Amino acid sequence: MNEFSFYFSLGWEHIISADALDHLLFLMALTAIYAVSKWKQVLILVTAFTIGHSATLVLSTLDILRVDSAWVEFLIPLTIVLTALFNLRKPGFSIGAQYLNYSIALLIGLIHGMGFANTIRMTLAKSQSIWKPLLGFNIGVELGQILVVTVLLLLNWILVDKLKLNRNIWVISLSVIAMLVAGWFCIERWPLSGS
Repeated sequence: MNEFSFYFSLGWEHIISADALDHLLFLMALTAIYAVSKWKQVLILVTAFTIGHSATLVLSTLDILRVDSAWVEFLIPLTIVLTALFNLRKPGFSIGAQYLNYSIALLIGLIHGMGFANTIRMTLAKSQSIWKPLLGFNIGVELGQILVVTVLLLLNWILVDKLKLNRNIWVISLSVIAMLVAGWFCIERWPLSGS
């Protein structure tokens, strides 16, 4: 397996694996309020997240940015809880200001990128260029996210548009599930518990 393929697989598994629950919950909360007709906005939203994720990976891999991993592991599920709460507080679950949503996705991507930075840093040889591995990894992440979001939007279309499930039930259900599981992760990962 060549270098690009190895990191592509690593990025894909970062989204599509049993260990990717944080990421899957975040995508679930992020896309809960969107209908299939808004797929372009969802794609831009997910790409904004990937850009933030990528920026932090680059900064961390180059050793420009270091954040205590205990705080990162706590902040990741906290972003999921906040995203789910944001969904629930919106009147009628309107999408609202798109640029604000994109900015929030970018910011959250910065936090999530820190969670994988140590793994990437450890797999790279000292003499190895980081650009091809990061490109492979980020393409794997992006394609994995697109697959997950496509499945979520198709489920939304089947349940809400075709089977006429109340849209509020869809949004509330996804948001509450994401919030409860991520909230439990926050409690488990509270970084000051050892202090």
